[in-house]
Amino acid sequence: MDVPLAHLDRPFDYLVPAALDEQAVPGTRVKVRFAGQLVDGWLLERVASSDHPRLAYLEKVVSPEPVLSPEVSRLARAVADRYAGSLADVLRLAVPPRHARVEKEARPDGAEPPAPPAPPASTTPPAPNPPPAPNASISPEAGAELPEQRRPPAEPGPDGWRDYPAGPAYLRALTDGRAPRAVWSALAGEDWAVRYAEAVAATVAGGRGAVVVVADNRDLDRLDAAVGAALGPGRHVCLSAALGPARRYRAFLAARRGDVPVVIGTRAAMFAPVERLGLVAIWDDGDDLHAEPRAPYPHARDVLLTRAQLTEAGVLVGGYARTAEAQLLLETGWAREVVADRATVRTRTPAIAPVGDDPQLARDPGAATARLPSLAWTAAREALRADLPVLVQVPRRGYLPSVSCAQCRTPARCAHCAGPLALPSASAPPACRWCGRVAAAYACPECGGRRLRAAVTGARRTAEELGRAFPGVSVRTSGRDEVLDGVPGGAGLVIATPGAEPVAEGGYGAVLLLDSWALLTRADLRAGEEALRRWLAAAALARPAGAGGRVVVVADGALAPVQALLRWDAGWFAARELAERRELGFPPAVRMASVTGLPAAVADLLDEARLPDGAEVLGPVPADGERERMLVRVPRARAAALADALHAAAGARSARKAADPVRLQVDPLDLF
Repeated sequence: MDVPLAHLDRPFDYLVPAALDEQAVPGTRVKVRFAGQLVDGWLLERVASSDHPRLAYLEKVVSPEPVLSPEVSRLARAVADRYAGSLADVLRLAVPPRHARVEKEARPDGAEPPAPPAPPASTTPPAPNPPPAPNASISPEAGAELPEQRRPPAEPGPDGWRDYPAGPAYLRALTDGRAPRAVWSALAGEDWAVRYAEAVAATVAGGRGAVVVVADNRDLDRLDAAVGAALGPGRHVCLSAALGPARRYRAFLAARRGDVPVVIGTRAAMFAPVERLGLVAIWDDGDDLHAEPRAPYPHARDVLLTRAQLTEAGVLVGGYARTAEAQLLLETGWAREVVADRATVRTRTPAIAPVGDDPQLARDPGAATARLPSLAWTAAREALRADLPVLVQVPRRGYLPSVSCAQCRTPARCAHCAGPLALPSASAPPACRWCGRVAAAYACPECGGRRLRAAVTGARRTAEELGRAFPGVSVRTSGRDEVLDGVPGGAGLVIATPGAEPVAEGGYGAVLLLDSWALLTRADLRAGEEALRRWLAAAALARPAGAGGRVVVVADGALAPVQALLRWDAGWFAARELAERRELGFPPAVRMASVTGLPAAVADLLDEARLPDGAEVLGPVPADGERERMLVRVPRARAAALADALHAAAGARSARKAADPVRLQVDPLDLF
């Protein structure tokens, strides 16, 4: 039943009246009477008898369309168990809201929707083979069927995958109906969407379907064009929450009815009901957009990996960077690495240089403190003289998103809410970023000064400064207000925030990575990993070094993320990051859950929970408002026991109608 109470997270038995016998098939939406109210529910299966002596009747079949497939139902249960959530919460994510008009539409081939299958016989259907435990630690014995990295392919594959020694063999395994699992590190300048389309085409050629998840709609547009070119029209659908109710439900039904073998989309597609699933793939799994913000807060990568275990499908986890979670898949033997050899890497990457190393400091003593040192100016000037575009990545949007007193350097704060003040433009007065109040008469509370200086420079101010420095050169900005998909190949400046970098025709002549401290000094477990991910994504848009491509990162070359960027070796950094987290006891080396709420409610839940042996309770740490957060850490082998204990405790609290809610998150991206 679709109810938000944890203690009701179990199936309930109802009698099916004769009038609804043909419509009431597993997977349909129904309405039942519960506690005197009419509530929504899902019909999971039909059985001949029940252990309960007195049963109520099914009230209504909302639609005869069996939208919940058995495979997605098993997956939803596994995801709920992994994240200490309820099945009803996961099903809200898995199946979009019904759109009655779309259900009545004729199918693309002109045929009417198929009649619902007949209800099963009066005997209880045999139970499916038990799936592997989604919380179990992955052992090397579960390794993928990917041939050795240096093994020569028996058959030629698409040209793009030949840059990776194991690439053609991976495609061949998909075509042969096997389940290869790969973690792919993309080269600079790689057309990742075409590579994914080729993997999808190989899967479809083997008679199976595929699900591919990307982070945002800009990536989805690229993938849509590539998959359409590889498969032809009408062979795939896009599934995204941005499509709107009708279009999203239409795409969902096309997959559920078996009209298309491939579904691509944002995280809304991770539960797409594809028949005979042969491949699940995710691009750039480190992007935080892959984390679902609604309960039970699953991550698209983990949902797809669980799905691959349940269906014995192939896996492709790809990106320019590599997360610690992807590295764990390699170190446990669950997946195999698909990378290029070092000679190919050197040929494809641009020339990358930091500004904080000793030779650069000898030539430019101010390079360590300058926002745009001489090396970056020179790279930009030479690229513009060669009639090539220049990309400048700025971590902060806006004009001056943070200001401080010019006299004593005290951060400028709003007098009403204590929020940070910012300058929206060169002529506008300072305004609060939290409440929006204008502070035209601001005076520093420490020294009384009225002049402000930049504490952080945003993309708009950077564009203004570079426009004055290079007169006559066109300057474009790409960020939250307007994200550019592409720019022409001639001379020009593009100022972009991370994730909004447009593709340049022929590649950029220079890429400047500014304000690295804003990414590296964040109080976050993933600060270095996130900085490298953003840098690699921008540097990948540059031309190869042989074609004049240069990348300048304004950071100390001795830092580990900068070293990984210089060598284009995301695997080395991911292995280092995983080793450090294993030593410190952080995910993914361990399983960690956060419990957030009012202090009394958090203490109540933890007192109720029967935590497994070896569990460590850490905290409390402040959360928003009056709430606090406690962390519970266990070894990965006890992950399932931790989730069960937290879910049972939440059920006990909901059964006795505890007033204050508690938020449970397993392996949240933000721990502090």
